[in-house]
Amino acid sequence: MKTIIEPFRIKSVEPIYFNTKEQRTEILQNACYNPFLIHANEVLIDLLTDSGTSAMSSNQWAGIMQGDESYAGSSSFFRFEKTIQELTGMPLVIPTHQGRAAEKILFSILGGKGKYFVSNTLFDTTRANIEYSGAEGVDLVCEEGKHPSIPAPFKGNMDVLALKKFIAEKGAANIPLCIITVTNNSGGGQPVSMQNIREVKAVCKANQIPLFIDACRFAENAYFIKLREEGYADRSVPDIVHELFSYAEGCTMSAKKDAFANIGGFLAMRDEALAQQCRNLLIMTEGFPTYGGLAGRDLEAIAIGLTEVMDEHYLQYRIRSIEYISNKLIAAGVPVMQPAGGHAIYIDAKAFLPHIPVEQYPGQALVGALYVHGGIRGVEIGSLMFGKYDEQHKLVPAKLELVRLAIPRRVYTQSHIDYVSEVIIEVFEERKKIKGLIITEEAPMLRHFTAKLKPIE
Repeated sequence: MKTIIEPFRIKSVEPIYFNTKEQRTEILQNACYNPFLIHANEVLIDLLTDSGTSAMSSNQWAGIMQGDESYAGSSSFFRFEKTIQELTGMPLVIPTHQGRAAEKILFSILGGKGKYFVSNTLFDTTRANIEYSGAEGVDLVCEEGKHPSIPAPFKGNMDVLALKKFIAEKGAANIPLCIITVTNNSGGGQPVSMQNIREVKAVCKANQIPLFIDACRFAENAYFIKLREEGYADRSVPDIVHELFSYAEGCTMSAKKDAFANIGGFLAMRDEALAQQCRNLLIMTEGFPTYGGLAGRDLEAIAIGLTEVMDEHYLQYRIRSIEYISNKLIAAGVPVMQPAGGHAIYIDAKAFLPHIPVEQYPGQALVGALYVHGGIRGVEIGSLMFGKYDEQHKLVPAKLELVRLAIPRRVYTQSHIDYVSEVIIEVFEERKKIKGLIITEEAPMLRHFTAKLKPIE
């Protein structure tokens, strides 16, 4: 099999600023061991997130020059709206400045004390917006998704039996929404099968619970369905995408992921009454319904990106890039989520650092070690991000202790990825030297963004 090459040429570049291990040790200490507090020009390879960090295409940059900045009735909005209507089959499209703004609007309307939102796995801002409304977010990932080292084709699936049981216990009237995240970000970037979406839809329909898709990485999920699910090998990605959305009453999306955009998002749905409520709140918090907190140029870039992302040559390259680094790490004995996901490498920090207990945040300790050793910035997806406290203020840990290294789209080359692999393997060989951390300062919600930590003495 020939090498799968990048399906693009590089037209513009930006410099990487190099520093030393000694300098990075001091930088991490000054940042209180939180990668979010490190300045970007102090990072060599930035894998903190794939959100808003992609390289836009020449067509997107050309579209930006055509952006119509009219306050109301912008022609850029109508191109944006038509693209999303054709993509999702949903007639009602509401732009927002990013995905969490769409979540804020939706859950402010549907949430409240005594309500439950069920999902395969909610990501951080989704859960925070649910909890801020007074409601509770409930993760019902399938059993395979709870075991990082055991491969399975669709570890992002929702546990359908658990869903039925939860509805029976809490009552359908108390569950305003079921949400399927594609791909399952908190669960290791793992895809959801079309069969699972159909089965969840059937349960929701029987209980009159609307089904929404968190569609940040819809194209990557569709390509996994094409590769792994029986009956889809000969179907095009756009066709698979259309079927995926056909089972949902609505969706939220951060266009900073699979739309290649640096900013933006949207709500799309079929319910006119709910859409009107959302628009009313949008006007108060984001802007007029034909711009929703975005410049016209961003609406243009998103519309173009949503089409470009479904190119199968790009998706083949994208999925294979993640698989490439995953295979190198597995060969070296590094414990990673298997099989490889679509947008990131997920290291099993609990298995990587078995000498560090969960209350000392092994994922965050590993993130710091990767930065010091090689200038790589990742993010912890474990008990710092998702941990809670019980009534005695004792940590209730997350189900998984992961470190995510999210690969920005169309940004890094294979040599960058090889360097990342080398750094991870070298840190793995010296893993016993890594110490745990304790929190010295934290916010009540979404603490991982701003928390300050220090090493265990």
